[in-house]
Amino acid sequence: MITQATGLTRAKLRAPRVAAAAGILFSLLLLAVFWLMRRSVPADPLEPGAWLHGGTSNVALALNLVPFAGVAFLWFVGFLRDRLGEREDQFFATIFFGSAVLLLAMLFAAAAVIGAVILAFHAAPNVLINSATFHFGRGLAYGMVNIYLVKTASVFMMTTSTIALYTGLTPRWLAYGGYAVAAILLIGSYYIDWSLVVFPFWVLLVSINIWLKKDGGEVRP
Repeated sequence: MITQATGLTRAKLRAPRVAAAAGILFSLLLLAVFWLMRRSVPADPLEPGAWLHGGTSNVALALNLVPFAGVAFLWFVGFLRDRLGEREDQFFATIFFGSAVLLLAMLFAAAAVIGAVILAFHAAPNVLINSATFHFGRGLAYGMVNIYLVKTASVFMMTTSTIALYTGLTPRWLAYGGYAVAAILLIGSYYIDWSLVVFPFWVLLVSINIWLKKDGGEVRP
């Protein structure tokens, strides 16, 4: 039996502002991570690693922000699934949740690789620069983020946009915008270094829309 106190607690947990804040926090943190990394790490994956001598404080700060961004993203994903409730389709739900988990796994793994490169540099600064070990770690992190994470993010956005179109979770223009952003990630990642930043911007728009939605973010029957 659900008591009145339990019902009130669940109502508070279902409040859209909680998840909207998580989505907004994730977007801002991920944008900060990208900005800090780009300030210190060159875009060219074949660079020799001279940036390590210039200081790694910005990179270290970015790596420490990644776990907080990941937790906020999980809260955001959990809220979206909660709003769908019984209307959640098993097929799309599997792809939606699976792509979200894969996205975070690759983000965390790439951050761990960069962190290992920094530790190895501090242990042997004269050995790591332009070595095979450095290029392996740099290439591994680059591939995770710019190939696999980007493609997984596009799958997440396409699935979320499809769910939004059929349930009214977001306005139609925002759902169609998700398809456009996913296309940019699928195609533009090969030509535009900063193409991945469109993903947190899209999450930010979705979160703000949920925050401002007067009906509390409920999906239509």
